[in-house]
Amino acid sequence: MIGQLILEDGTKFNGQSFGYEKSVAGEVVFSTGMVGYPESLTDPSYLGQILIFTYPLIGNYGVPEKHYWESDGIKVQGLIVSDYIDTPSHVQSKMTLSKWLTEEKIPALEVKDTRFLAQKIRSQGVLLGKIQIGRQIDFYDPNKENLVASASVKKVTIQGTGSKTILLIDCGAKRNITRCLLAKGVKIITVPWNYDPFSQNLHFDGIIISNGPGNPKMITETIENVKKALVKKIPILGICLGNQILALAAGGDTYKLKFGHRSQNQPCILSGSKRCFITTQNHGFTAGKIPNGFKEWFVNANDGTNEGMIHEKYPFMSVQFHPEANPGPTDTEWIFDQFLNLI
Repeated sequence: MIGQLILEDGTKFNGQSFGYEKSVAGEVVFSTGMVGYPESLTDPSYLGQILIFTYPLIGNYGVPEKHYWESDGIKVQGLIVSDYIDTPSHVQSKMTLSKWLTEEKIPALEVKDTRFLAQKIRSQGVLLGKIQIGRQIDFYDPNKENLVASASVKKVTIQGTGSKTILLIDCGAKRNITRCLLAKGVKIITVPWNYDPFSQNLHFDGIIISNGPGNPKMITETIENVKKALVKKIPILGICLGNQILALAAGGDTYKLKFGHRSQNQPCILSGSKRCFITTQNHGFTAGKIPNGFKEWFVNANDGTNEGMIHEKYPFMSVQFHPEANPGPTDTEWIFDQFLNLI
């Protein structure tokens, strides 16, 4: 069946449907990653977004079992690719991408000129859009609501054992954050985004604020809880959205990027050095004003934007990229070790 991708500026693209046949609306973004589409599609940071993969061949290694996903299902609103491959070849493949999309009720279109789409977004900035298959719908701006409330867990869970206990504030956390910490022998208490641990007498040694979708300024309850942790001098590590939340809680500011960073090939330079790390990223906002007492930790080599900050005196730190990777290089997993060593 033929569907359409319609952008808010009136541009229309016809495409062959290979997912669930329904109309959806959201923010249209692109990822330049060459691998890892199952991990990207299940990343909760993509809630509310129609994702374009610029790499031409998608679907060629099928879909692995749920153990390898980054959440319990597909989180994107819809998917746009240049060439969909319906004959996967991989030992871990359990089904085709088309079958997975259909089962999860996610629409997808094969639009040949994804290069033009990416260039358009880079030039104009991210645009609202909609995939229309049959029924006509209105545009929808996901940044006007609290998406973290939908992405976060609903109850407290405890995993692992160890001498160090980490409180993981789940704003839409990728599962590999937990996998990395468990592999390092850490006990993890995962709590919802708006959970106040200080009113529950929980014992923990440090806090990790996870990745997640949307505008960080919408997550006021998380910001207030992090402010309490800063006053108590509890060690904090922010990841992706966590970087922005820490910035806001400490008195800094955030802003929306023109077209965001979404890929497994973002170069980040360690401030004060010439060392560059290749990182996995997925975000549309970043920290602008660095709070007092903090210094810039990493900077993006492509556009010079902030990629992390670290306090000059206390054990507070954050990164805009994903040290847990998945998909992508594991070059920065050492950040977990540095944080745990400071506890």
